[in-house]
Amino acid sequence: MDKLKVGIIFGGSSEEHPISVKSAQEVAKNLDLAKYEPFYIGITKSGAWLLCEGPDAQWETGDCRPAALSPDRTVGGLLVLDQGKYDTIRLDVVLPVLHGTLGEDGAMQGLLELSGIPYAGCDVQSSALCMDKSLAYTVARSAGIATPNFWTVAEIADIDPDTFTYPVFVKPARSGSSFGVSKVSGKDELASAIDSARQYDAKVLIEEAVVGSEIGCAILGDGHGTDLMAGEVDRIALSHGFFRIHQESAPEQGSDNSTAIVPADIPAASRALVQETAKSVYRALGCGGLARVDLFLKKDGSVVLNEVNTFPGMTSYSRYPRMMAAAGVSVSEVIDRMVTSAMAGGSR
Repeated sequence: MDKLKVGIIFGGSSEEHPISVKSAQEVAKNLDLAKYEPFYIGITKSGAWLLCEGPDAQWETGDCRPAALSPDRTVGGLLVLDQGKYDTIRLDVVLPVLHGTLGEDGAMQGLLELSGIPYAGCDVQSSALCMDKSLAYTVARSAGIATPNFWTVAEIADIDPDTFTYPVFVKPARSGSSFGVSKVSGKDELASAIDSARQYDAKVLIEEAVVGSEIGCAILGDGHGTDLMAGEVDRIALSHGFFRIHQESAPEQGSDNSTAIVPADIPAASRALVQETAKSVYRALGCGGLARVDLFLKKDGSVVLNEVNTFPGMTSYSRYPRMMAAAGVSVSEVIDRMVTSAMAGGSR
C-alpha cells in the first residue's frame, strides 16, 4: 500500500515560531514512516516558505528549496522551485503544526481550504473564533458555559480605570502562550498593561480575575464533533505569580513558577465535570480534530472557561501530549487519529 504524502508545516511569523519548530520536532520523532511520507515545509520568521529535510534546530541552513502551497485545487499540493523551474508535489493531507497568529487564527486554514487538501485540526471559522477570546466567550456564554466577565478595548478608546474591580487580567484578544498578558492589581497599572497587550494585538481584553485552579483538558475529535475523546485532566500548581505558558528561558527544564500535575489531583466528580464541560466548549465553538480546553475550577466545584487552543503545543514538555499519554494515547496515535479524521472529512 502506498504511503500517505503528509505535508508538515511549521515555524511561522508569529512570536510562537520557536515553539512551533519544537512541536514539529516531536511530530517528526513520532511519525510512523511505514505509513507516511513526510514533506517538511518550514516558514521563516520573515514569512519565506522552504521545503526542507526536517524541523531540526538549524533547519533553515540545511538543504532547502523555496516552496509554496498552491491555492489551485488542480495542483493539490506544493509548488517547489528547483533549478529555475517549479515542480509540483501532490499531498494527501497537511498537518499545520503552527501556533498563534497566521497559524491558529484561520489564515493558514483558509489557504488550505483553497488548496483543496485535507488538513488536521479546526477549520477556518472555529480557528478564528477560538483565537479571539472575546468572541469565544460570547459564543460559549450563549451555549450556557460560564466565562469570566470581560471588557474589550478598541485600538483608540478612553478607559476609566475606576470602572473595574481589581485585580484584573489584561491580554491581547487574539494572541497565544501568554504573550502580552499582565495581572493588574490596581488602577495605576492599567494603562501600561494595555500598552503591553497592544504590542501583540490592537484589540485588548480586560478580564476579571477568577479565583480557582487552572485546569486543562485535551480533546481529540473525529472532525465532526460527534465522537470525542477527552484525555486526562491536568492542574497547574503555581508557586507564585500567574501561569505564563512558553515564557520560560529553558522550558525543557521546567517552568519558573508552575508545575503541571497530570492526572490532576482533584475529586473524581470535578474531573468528570471538567471533561464534559471541555467537550461542550469544543462543540459550541465548532472545533475539529485536536484542541486543548483550559478552564478554572472554583472552590465551589463549578468551572469557568479560560481559553481554547486549536493547535496546542506538541513539544516534549507541552500539556496536550502529556494529558493524552496519561490517558494511554501516544503522540504517534494522536497523529494517526488526526490524519484519519482529516482524510475522512476531506477538503472542507
